[in-house]
Amino acid sequence: MKITFLGAARQVTGSRTLVEWLPGRFFLVDCGMEQGENQLVMAETPVPAGQIEYVFLTHAHIDHSGILPVLVKEGFQGKIYATPETEKLCAVMLADSAHIQETDAAYQTKKNLRTGGKEVLPLYTKEDAARTMEHFIPCEYGRIIMVDEGLSVRFTDAGHLLGSSFIEFFLEEGGQARKLVCSGDVGNLNQPIIRNPQPVSEADYLLIESTYGTRNHEKTRNPIPVLTDVLRNTFVRGGSVIIPSFAIGRTQELLYFFREIKKRNLLPEYSSFPVYVDSPLANEATAVFLQCSVSCLDEETVQIMREGDNPIWFDNLFATVSSEESKALNTDSQPKVIIASGGMCEGGRIRHHLKHHLWNEKDTVLFVGYQAAGTLGRIIYDGAKTVKILGEEIEVHAEIKLLQGLSGHADRDGLLSWISAFEKKPSYLFVNHGDEESCTGFVQAVKDTFGIDGLAPCSGSEYDLLKGEWIRLTDPVFQSTAQNEKIIRNRSPQKEVPFEELLRSVQELNEIVGTYRESSNHEIRTMTERVKDLIRSFKKQ
Repeated sequence: MKITFLGAARQVTGSRTLVEWLPGRFFLVDCGMEQGENQLVMAETPVPAGQIEYVFLTHAHIDHSGILPVLVKEGFQGKIYATPETEKLCAVMLADSAHIQETDAAYQTKKNLRTGGKEVLPLYTKEDAARTMEHFIPCEYGRIIMVDEGLSVRFTDAGHLLGSSFIEFFLEEGGQARKLVCSGDVGNLNQPIIRNPQPVSEADYLLIESTYGTRNHEKTRNPIPVLTDVLRNTFVRGGSVIIPSFAIGRTQELLYFFREIKKRNLLPEYSSFPVYVDSPLANEATAVFLQCSVSCLDEETVQIMREGDNPIWFDNLFATVSSEESKALNTDSQPKVIIASGGMCEGGRIRHHLKHHLWNEKDTVLFVGYQAAGTLGRIIYDGAKTVKILGEEIEVHAEIKLLQGLSGHADRDGLLSWISAFEKKPSYLFVNHGDEESCTGFVQAVKDTFGIDGLAPCSGSEYDLLKGEWIRLTDPVFQSTAQNEKIIRNRSPQKEVPFEELLRSVQELNEIVGTYRESSNHEIRTMTERVKDLIRSFKKQ
């Protein structure tokens, strides 16, 4: 009985864990896509896709589900167990991800062919995504499901996203039983619409995320009065509020807030203000929220529905579908709210809206989620005076605001609180889905609080669940190291010594740059200019 840690090992995205519950029989917990810039190389799944019998999915976010179509494409013929809401959201999200893969591949192919290059194939297609959905088996919360010999599971509400789950695995081999609990993403408390994370009573082993493993969320005000003030201040100027938002989860939260503002008449002077959701993906996801089981909803939302009302629908809410409808919003001078896809402004329709509104001092760009370093959203939020969007330099004159306190993840204290509810604490802890500092820091926090030993394993590490001992512990493999090794294998022997010195120097510079992650914006910009000067000096040679 063995667990192998593959994805999201000391990094935040690409969750993927392999379990061999009986000799030669395997299942995966999540099968996620890596997103953004990752420093580490994740190990490949060590068995063929056709040998994996089951996938158990904690929730629908792409960093947990996005590689499922690749698994199917490579020969997976088994079953994918998830809650009904996760299944429905995956149908929407995987189709959208496939569309992005196809569009990007077509663009790159067109670009390559102009210069004599080769065709680029998409990672997967919409047909691959559709075939993936044929493998899903819906599972309700709270029921123990006998899946196979020595393998039963139970899904418990994780409070992170509609349908998200903690998965309890009841494993048995040779008369010995072990219980493994995989947290997926642990939800934050008091999010609108969905329930708080529910308790799990016991575990022998716990695999837990650590996105905020060393940090606590700032204590923030109720977002509804803050949002009301942003709307009032913008509408008084005759401007519009532009909101870059993630299509699933965050958009629906915002609709809940706007409904509350209108229902409670908090903005009487602009009570009929229109809200446009300009994201086909968000509109499809909202339909899933509207049709979900009440078992997924918190008591406040259920009460709204008992009163015959809709928690995320209101007068003057409009869904734009076509690109023509989207473009028309930017020719309408009426004050409005536009919620557009592209939470970090890296893609989607939000870029077109920013192009038409960032320059206007009457308007407000309201961020409602984390903006990763290097993204357009982060650059705007950090105070850039001009930004390049769709090939044009745009001056930033709009007001830039952040609506705080909307994280979907439990913070450090929230994670510890959830563990404290275990009546029988796990004997050992595995920590993943966090950067190096968060993972290792949370291992220590759990040890200090509960006396439970644990480890944040690197990708490729293996643990024997029956013997309770490590079979294999790997070291982290950095992206730059892997690239350098590839270069070294292909170099000529006579250039070996000086080229090794060059690679060591590049690696040293990379490490120095890494130390600037927590520096001030001024220090980062200064370092950036020094590196750019160095690059420019080589280009002149």
